[in-house]
Amino acid sequence: MNLLLLSNSTQHGRGYLEHALDTVTGFLPTGARLAFVPYALADHDAYTARVRGALSGAGIEVRGVHEGGDPLVRLGEADAVFVGGGNSFRLLSALYRTGMREALIKAVAGGLPYMGASAGTNMAAPSLRTTNDMPIVEPPSFEALGLVPFQINPHYLDPDPASTHKGETREERLREFLEENDVPVLGLREGSWLRVEGERAVLGGERDARLFRRGAEPRELAVGSDLSELLAVRGGFDIRS
Repeated sequence: MNLLLLSNSTQHGRGYLEHALDTVTGFLPTGARLAFVPYALADHDAYTARVRGALSGAGIEVRGVHEGGDPLVRLGEADAVFVGGGNSFRLLSALYRTGMREALIKAVAGGLPYMGASAGTNMAAPSLRTTNDMPIVEPPSFEALGLVPFQINPHYLDPDPASTHKGETREERLREFLEENDVPVLGLREGSWLRVEGERAVLGGERDARLFRRGAEPRELAVGSDLSELLAVRGGFDIRS
């Protein structure tokens, strides 16, 4: 596998992908034909234009998979694929509807570099169950791409001790997930990402991450941490006891 999984595509005070641009352009070599999957947002043309504008200076050719016919043909012509952020339920539903889900699994297993951001990073996990998004549509299944065997929670937020809001914190929600499932969850804070190359996974970016495991206290992970052990996990879903 060759993966770049970003927590977010837009960082406060910076332009689209600007906070990770050096890493992105290192992942996508000059002249690469990048298939962009815009299904997480409603306006596919505007979304594709945004990505094209962000990467044009790096000599990367961005093609929306919705442009010019069969999206599976667009994917087959690409040197790499980028699945953008937005609503994860809408994205996964569209991947099933278009046949892109199975095509992505096969292409990435065959060596196609995969970049995801936010919802696109959620897709790399086995299941949709740890997304933060509202289920605005109902996909056929919560089963995502399973490019990695553990769950990821992009945009992970730490509890604010000064907040008067009494709703669940992100940590509480992930603990609830682990009451019903035995799958590690990597909480990626804003500005962080995971780089997977073959059997090696390394945490990158500007902020540390947080790892949740069933029956254990959450663990802080520093930028640069080797997380390759997570690629070998064999978790289970719907195993409350």
